[in-house]
Amino acid sequence: MALLHILVLAIVQGITEFLPISSSGHLLIISPLTGWPDQGQVIDIAVHLGSLLAVLAYFWRDIFAVTNAMLRPMNPEFAEGRRLAMQVLVATIPVIIAGGLLFLVIKIDLRSILLVAATTVVFGILLGWADKAFPKAKDLRAMTYMDALIIGSVQIFALLPGSSRSGVTMMAARMRGIDRAESAHFSMLLSIPTIMGAGILGGLSLLEQGNVDVGIDAAIAAGMSAIVAFCAIGLLMKWIGKIGFMPFVIYRLFLGALLFGLYFLT
Repeated sequence: MALLHILVLAIVQGITEFLPISSSGHLLIISPLTGWPDQGQVIDIAVHLGSLLAVLAYFWRDIFAVTNAMLRPMNPEFAEGRRLAMQVLVATIPVIIAGGLLFLVIKIDLRSILLVAATTVVFGILLGWADKAFPKAKDLRAMTYMDALIIGSVQIFALLPGSSRSGVTMMAARMRGIDRAESAHFSMLLSIPTIMGAGILGGLSLLEQGNVDVGIDAAIAAGMSAIVAFCAIGLLMKWIGKIGFMPFVIYRLFLGALLFGLYFLT
């Protein structure tokens, strides 16, 4: 792949992965907008892995607390870390089950611009509604295991490109009365096991191909994505409490209209 193509993919992924606007949807439209060949799922997964590195680096305190809690399960000092780890686990189980059924058993190809357009609009509207209709604002320490299970169950919709994993989890968190910034915080922590699972599948795919060039392209894409994603996380966490979700809703409606236009006019 051309270096410019790789850089564009990495920058797009880094910016969009943790914003509630769907990274997979943006990656799918790069090819028809630029005329470049589709980058394929291997590069898609590589840039997602870069995002994983970014979220691990940004939330290293949470990772440290969870790791200590797992290594010292009987130490009351790390009770908060154990609670957070269990909530992430509870929220991750539904998408693991659904993802396994979808991709290992049913094996449906969901890389469709029409589907991305529809999910971009529908879930964008739902995100705006949830933010306005549920004004309560509790923090993660007040979040229950039922909250985590509901957020994780809604995350199943993220298997549809365009819905946005971060978008649907933030939407569900707001519906459970969780603060905007805390909703974003938990959504990003949930991305860790999800992206990690996708990365394992992507690594196996690279080994099967045995293509060194693909491996180098993937490494460049992952590195650039990590840098951009780290910056995007910082900006989101700083501003989401002030600006809310409406700017993202408006953007999603605009993007959805563009996607519908691409589908019906090309």
